[in-house]
Amino acid sequence: MQRFLFATGIESSYPVIQGPDGKPLRMDEMEKTGHYQRWKEDLGLVRDLGIDALRYGPPWYRIHLGPGRYDWDFIDQVMAEIRRLGIVPIVDLCHFGVPDWLGNFQNPEFPRFLAEYARAFAERFPWVELYTPVNEMYVTAKLSARLGMWNERGESDLTFVTAVKHLARANILAAEALLAVQPNARFVQSESSEYYHPSGPDAIARARHLNELRFLALDLTYGHDVRGLTYEYLMDNGMTREEYHFFLEHSVRARCIMGNDYYAVNEHVAYPDGKVEVCEMFGYYMITKQYYERYRLPVMHTETNNRDEGDKEKDARVWLEKQWSNLSRLKADGVPILGFTWYSLIDQVDWDSSLTRNDGKVNRFGLFDLERRIRPVGKTYRDLIRIWRPQVDNEFICLG
Repeated sequence: MQRFLFATGIESSYPVIQGPDGKPLRMDEMEKTGHYQRWKEDLGLVRDLGIDALRYGPPWYRIHLGPGRYDWDFIDQVMAEIRRLGIVPIVDLCHFGVPDWLGNFQNPEFPRFLAEYARAFAERFPWVELYTPVNEMYVTAKLSARLGMWNERGESDLTFVTAVKHLARANILAAEALLAVQPNARFVQSESSEYYHPSGPDAIARARHLNELRFLALDLTYGHDVRGLTYEYLMDNGMTREEYHFFLEHSVRARCIMGNDYYAVNEHVAYPDGKVEVCEMFGYYMITKQYYERYRLPVMHTETNNRDEGDKEKDARVWLEKQWSNLSRLKADGVPILGFTWYSLIDQVDWDSSLTRNDGKVNRFGLFDLERRIRPVGKTYRDLIRIWRPQVDNEFICLG
């Protein structure tokens, strides 16, 4: 029996953007935040706060050097220390980018090689049981293939659908590869919990379409048969009947935990002219309940944060307490909850531009700053864990 997990994460994004000189530029958050040099100190901070689990994304693009070729030196050391400290790892295999030799998410070979990497990782670390094969598939596809920001920088429905189907297929093939080595493996589908509000009656159809697209990657992963208009959209933008039926026939949902990420920017107002604006109306409770009612899977809260600025309207401590209250209400209303996450352990860099500019701007989202000094929200999270631990161990539904 595994108890409820209080978690954090090491921010491990590594998409490729177009640099100022027009050349590809890898935006590696572990490098920007000094984690490659201070990884042992960072893991010690996890234990110091009494945190159970760590969402950790080994840098796939640095490890997988080509078909069948790997450099395990760095991650061997990290995983050994995670195990020594008794931290539960939730290993994130693909976080917004691929190795240079694979190109981008338009490459139909991407799913096969992620599965190869997944199997090799499980064989090297057979004690690991929790994985996120692909982090935030919807966000990956939207920013890489619809909004033109990362990787392939696509800006069409065709590139978006291609990315989604490859990401979902990679998610499934990687899960199957992991299960072949580690039969106890479970998969935390860390996915952005989004919602689009119509600006008025003339925007209802557009908002409904966007709200179907937010589910698309999970629909394919879980073998959920989409509605007719969404099926037509997929067929019109490059998916074949055979590809669609692959997802209906290869669901891995029985081994899945639905991870839901929620930030203040996850809700949007959709306008009939195509414009979209950020808003916050429903909150984590309402939106996660929609996802739960669609898939009926155990839930783990897998990401949230807010800036630690001292302003009560933006204070990270207030945001933390609000998200915890939303989660507690979900549990009381019958949703099986397996964990809660403040993301990330240390401050991030350049996320104010969604990693599209290499400015070196520090974003104060962490439990610790980049000098590894604890922030007020870090103290609040430590206290929350201490206070609530006996209660959640007794009452929250846990994973057997």
